[in-house]
Amino acid sequence: MAPRKASIKRNTKETSVLVSVNLDGTGKTVIKTGINFLDHLIVSFGKHGMMDLKVDAKSNDGIEHHLIEDTAITIGQAIDKALSSRSGITRFSYASVPMDESLAEASIDLVKRPFWKLTLSIKRNKIEDVSKEDLEHFFQSLLQNLNSCIHLTVKYGDNDHHKVEAAIKSLAVALRNASLLDKKQKGIPSTKGSM
Repeated sequence: MAPRKASIKRNTKETSVLVSVNLDGTGKTVIKTGINFLDHLIVSFGKHGMMDLKVDAKSNDGIEHHLIEDTAITIGQAIDKALSSRSGITRFSYASVPMDESLAEASIDLVKRPFWKLTLSIKRNKIEDVSKEDLEHFFQSLLQNLNSCIHLTVKYGDNDHHKVEAAIKSLAVALRNASLLDKKQKGIPSTKGSM
């Protein structure tokens, strides 16, 4: 089996983003976006997804929204590329992750047919140093670019920080399990013979 690694560089007038991922890593992360809470979420995503993840993202126009969006797009594209044909993977998985009073659930099908449904249930206008709409847009952009079918739901909770953190961790665990190589699986895990 070829190493499941990928690097994606995204350079625009708005941002410069470089992402490297190793799906068969140990959860080692080096994340630099300049946005503390975003870095924290991406570190959790790599750690609990057990993927080595390096993100170096810089703003060229000083607009935080563009940096958050482009970082999510590039992470999603790098993981999609690392998954390649998706031959031999488990394909389906789900995870339910609590964080104190909050509970989030992620269900994932790594088919190459993008669909996402997201419910974060954020109430505050800002969590740490990131606006509510930018956090929602981060998740939306990440899910869109993973090229998979994903349902991610915060079931309940009171603390918005806990809700968002439970959401990223449940997504990470579901992705880790769905992307695991299955010794019983021969080739593409689909009755169609392709994803």
